[in-house]
Amino acid sequence: MMRDNALWASLPVPTLIVGPDNGIVDMNSAAEGFLNVSAKSLRDMPVWDQIAVNDPLESAFERARETNTPLFVNDVDVGGGSRAPMQSDLQVAPLLGHPGHMILMISPRELAGRMTQNYSVKSAAKSAIGMAEMLAHEIKNPLAGITGAAQLLSMNLSAEDLELTDLIVEESRRIVKLLSQVEQFGNLSAPDFKPVNIHDVLDRARRSALLGFGAHMNIIEDYDPSLPLAYGDPDQLLQVVLNLLKNASEAAGSTPGKIRLHSYFEHSFRLRRSDGSGQSLPLQIEVIDDGPGLPEMIKGDIFDPFVSGRENGTGLGLALVSKIISDHHGWISVTSVPGRTVFRISLARAPKDAVTHDS
Repeated sequence: MMRDNALWASLPVPTLIVGPDNGIVDMNSAAEGFLNVSAKSLRDMPVWDQIAVNDPLESAFERARETNTPLFVNDVDVGGGSRAPMQSDLQVAPLLGHPGHMILMISPRELAGRMTQNYSVKSAAKSAIGMAEMLAHEIKNPLAGITGAAQLLSMNLSAEDLELTDLIVEESRRIVKLLSQVEQFGNLSAPDFKPVNIHDVLDRARRSALLGFGAHMNIIEDYDPSLPLAYGDPDQLLQVVLNLLKNASEAAGSTPGKIRLHSYFEHSFRLRRSDGSGQSLPLQIEVIDDGPGLPEMIKGDIFDPFVSGRENGTGLGLALVSKIISDHHGWISVTSVPGRTVFRISLARAPKDAVTHDS
């Protein structure tokens, strides 16, 4: 029995046992985290009242029970409780030795997508760093000469010709600014890890946004007051949140919009690396806006360098955000539909010895 309990608790995907009457008999900790409820509170509750699937699954589920065969369903949206629907794969199988009982496993696609993204963003960031190191001096020095020459010429030109030299100066400065943003990848130091109250970071970002680029936005705090300390670099995490708030504010344009800063604890969320090691990332931060959403064509590449949904955007802000979170050994993901875009950050909690030492 001890071995069975350990196996049950170790399953990395949300898993439920469903009885002959379709009542929930048990669920593992991953399922508790997915549904954001305790197993005890859902015991004996009808499973299809607690789990919503955008596909008529009940009849196929019953056939699998009657024929004592497994069932596999791919690419369906699964939600429940306070959990927004997530694209998932479902596996259903009879529970051996327990007639009429079925085991239901939910495999959210987001986890695999975020895993791939975490590794690919490091490669993309390295490419940006290499390009910056190779081109920065080669381009910025001649641009400084071009700008200076244009300014000298402008001293003896008519008003009509001044428009041309002003254009040269303006565009040269814009290119220098772009190169400086690219160089941030190379200049960004490794995180100075320490215990961080994530709500202090969110409050600093919120106040800064409301005094500047987000003055027209309604930024709402929705915090879990019991959230433990995170482990990271407070200044770099502030940079991340400010970038996300700036994107949400700019997406709204001049129209007043709403941004919700949401924090919560998801004890079952773990990062599993390719070498088999794992790390718990229970601290969740969401930046949620009611803007127009991300353009469909760039949703899958939004964290790559030079991918932008804005006409004059450089596409470097979110790439830098993703690099910082990757350096923190965390996750960042996005879901977006018109009227609701959610950037979600998952971070590790501070080790007990670090908290004791810091205090």
